[in-house]
Amino acid sequence: MIYMSRVSLVKVQNNDISNAIEKAMELIDYDVRRDARNVVIKANMCYYWDYSTGQTTDPKFVGALIDVIRRTASPSARISVVESDASAMRCKHVFKFLSYEKLREEHDFDIVNLSEEESDPVDVSIGNLQFRLFVPRIIKNADLRLNVTKIKYSLDSVKLTCALKNVFGCNPYPNKYKYHQYLNETIVAVNKAMKFDLCLVDGNIVVGSGVRKLGLVMASEDPVAIDTAAAKIAGVNPKSVKYLKIAAKEGLGSMSYDKVGEPIGYFEKRYPRRTATKKLLNQAANVVTLLKLGRRLGIE
Repeated sequence: MIYMSRVSLVKVQNNDISNAIEKAMELIDYDVRRDARNVVIKANMCYYWDYSTGQTTDPKFVGALIDVIRRTASPSARISVVESDASAMRCKHVFKFLSYEKLREEHDFDIVNLSEEESDPVDVSIGNLQFRLFVPRIIKNADLRLNVTKIKYSLDSVKLTCALKNVFGCNPYPNKYKYHQYLNETIVAVNKAMKFDLCLVDGNIVVGSGVRKLGLVMASEDPVAIDTAAAKIAGVNPKSVKYLKIAAKEGLGSMSYDKVGEPIGYFEKRYPRRTATKKLLNQAANVVTLLKLGRRLGIE
């Protein structure tokens, strides 16, 4: 018998995110380690988009997760919510703009910019490609690593953003555009270098052709499985997502999974899928915006 990783799908009832998180974890028989003293949570804070846009992790989701950890593991566990600087985003601004500084006052945790942390080099091979990456020590030395992500379409070659792509943001090197030539392979390389214990999807509010309250929480210990399920919900053929196939080949997880909880079709029907026409219009709008910006900056 072939074992398949479990992926749970739970409806958020009465805006009770904490209960949905606990139920999602219970459905996959995941118990938070009671001896966990150093916990890292990687939220999706990729840009200055408020959570209401569906683009970034809702701080309330992170706050609810912290409460769950303190109840089920240790009230004294040191919890760090982490992100790294990116080409067009700086953590010192995004932490405040997305309300994580305010959340810290309410839930007593650390906010950490991985780009300012001590890191150790590691060499990772993906097929014939070799990568020299840096692993922040706060992630390397953590007792428990939690990946809290979103489901989003991507206009670049990766097609879909979810758990595996979120961990790409743990790469402390700010100018991440340098990896875009081999972006799919780099996503897998970073995940090989920094393995997380549990993936959670904040699908309460999602974005596609528009923004919608989907009321979804997902959980899995397998990032490949949860991304495959997320692709199906968003209407993306998982086999067309290159990094998923590479990750499965590299042993990071399986594209076959066992769904537990709500029927996946319930969320498939409600997800605001982006049609090909809509995607082309969005791309055209982005090009126009860039041209206008270029003219303002005197760039032809």
